[in-house]
Amino acid sequence: MTNTPDPTSRDTDSPTTTETAAPSSAAPSSAAPARDAVLDGGTYDRILAPRSENRLPIGDGVWHQISRRYVTVQLISTGAFLALVIAAAVVLWLVLHLTWVWIPAAIVILITVWTLAILPRQARAYGYQLREDDLVFRRGILWQRMVAVPYGRMQLVDITHGPLDRGFGIAQLKLVTAAAATGVTIPGLTQEAAERLRDTLIAVAETRRTGL
Repeated sequence: MTNTPDPTSRDTDSPTTTETAAPSSAAPSSAAPARDAVLDGGTYDRILAPRSENRLPIGDGVWHQISRRYVTVQLISTGAFLALVIAAAVVLWLVLHLTWVWIPAAIVILITVWTLAILPRQARAYGYQLREDDLVFRRGILWQRMVAVPYGRMQLVDITHGPLDRGFGIAQLKLVTAAAATGVTIPGLTQEAAERLRDTLIAVAETRRTGL
């Protein structure tokens, strides 16, 4: 008698193919905002904001910062001023024997040294954002300021730089509006970024039929 295999039986010795789902790849992290080669060249990587919960919010959008060379220029100029103060105090003390001159000199020296100490942190708090209808500028750690300048209110875009600025290739851009309180001066821009930003603001103003 021949044994007929039961069609419902299962051969436990035969290999079974088990389909396992491939592990899903981790969700990609949110992409960082694209950096502009001109506006973001040689600048800081991240804008510095206070840690307090009551700080002014940075908001969304791409923030551009100032050049790292701004700190070097400020250190040189402020250091030169500090050297002049010390030299003047020494001359008055040695020549005219004015010992009291060290009181105001010490106050100026302390304030200047404190300014130099917090300068790198202040520089990282500067930032500007080009939005659809306005330019937003922010600065400050202890005393924060954030101002939005509508493109239609701009009357003049001015670029200035002194001899030391030119030596390091930076400039400051000033936006003049009808209201003096809303005027904005962005320091420490590279020469290329200042010219690019000026041309961009003028082009936007012309499309909106402003008097720029």
